[in-house]
Amino acid sequence: MKKTWYLITAIVLLVVSGVAYGYHEYSKPKTAQELKIVRVAYLPITHALPVFATKELETADGPVHVELVKYGSWPELMDALNTGKVDAAAVLVELGVKAREQGIDVRAAALGHTEGNIIVVNNDINSVQDLKGKFFAVPHKQSTQKILVDLMLERAGLSEKDVQIVEMSPPEMPSALSVGQIAGYSVAEPFGSLAIEMGKGKVFEDPDHLWHDNICCALVFNGQFVDEHHDLAKAFTKAYLDAGKYLDEHPEAQKEIALKYMKFKDPVIERSLQVIGFGDLALTEERYKALVHHMTHVDLIKKVPSYSEFVDTSLLP
Repeated sequence: MKKTWYLITAIVLLVVSGVAYGYHEYSKPKTAQELKIVRVAYLPITHALPVFATKELETADGPVHVELVKYGSWPELMDALNTGKVDAAAVLVELGVKAREQGIDVRAAALGHTEGNIIVVNNDINSVQDLKGKFFAVPHKQSTQKILVDLMLERAGLSEKDVQIVEMSPPEMPSALSVGQIAGYSVAEPFGSLAIEMGKGKVFEDPDHLWHDNICCALVFNGQFVDEHHDLAKAFTKAYLDAGKYLDEHPEAQKEIALKYMKFKDPVIERSLQVIGFGDLALTEERYKALVHHMTHVDLIKKVPSYSEFVDTSLLP
C-alpha cells in the first residue's frame, strides 16, 4: 500500500512540475528573435515608403513582423535609434554617418529611395540672387536637403553668409512659405508638392543637376540589435529590399500605401511619387563616397567613417 502511495505521489509531483515548467516557459517574456518583431522608426514622408510597404507585405507566418513607431522630428527619431528604443529607422543618411563619426554604433543596410527631394520657393523668387538676405528652410542641418541648398548657393556665387538657413519641421514649411516667413525650402516629399498644390510655391531647382543620383534617407539599424539578433535584422533587410522592388514593379501600389500612412490629398501624393524611385536601394561604396564628399565639402563632418564602418554588408541577402 505504501509503495502504491509513493508511486501516486511521485506521479502527481511530476505532473505538477511539468505544468509549472510549461507555464513558466509560456509566460516568460519572448525575445525579439522568437517574436520576429523589428521596431522601426519613421517620419510620415514619401521617403519612408519602403518601410510602409514592408509592413503591408508581411504575412502571419513570415520571417519578420514590423512594428512601426512614428516620430515627429529627426532629432527625436535619432535619439530613439541611438539609445535602442527602436531597432531600426528610416532616417536621413547624414544623421547616421554623423552618429557613427561620434562613436555611436549605428549601421546602414540600404537606401530608402533614390531622388525624391525638392527645392521650392515662393512665386516672387526668380533667381538664386533673389534669395539674398532672406530665410531659407531645411529639415535638418545634417541632411541632403541642406547639402543641395549649399551647392545651389555656391553655383550662384553665394554662401550661407548671404542667405539665412534655418531648420524647420517639414509640416510647417508650406504654411511658413505662404505667409512669407521663409522665401523657400528644400525638403523631402510630399511637403514640396503640398505648397505647389496650394498655389503658394514653385519648383526652383532640379536637385539632380546639383548632385546627380543624390541620396537622402537610409535604413539604419541600432548596432546592439544587429549583434544580438543578426538573423532577424538580415531577414528584415531582405523583406525591405523586396518591398522596394515591389513598389518599383507596382507603381499603382505606391499611392495606395502612401495614402494609408500619410494624410495628404491624392494630387499631392501623386505628384510626389513622380520624382522618386524605389527600385535601386543599394547603398554602394560609390554612392557613399559621393555622400561623404559632399558632407565634407559643406563642412558637415570632420572624421569620415569608412564604408565598412557604416554599411553592414553582412545584412544583405
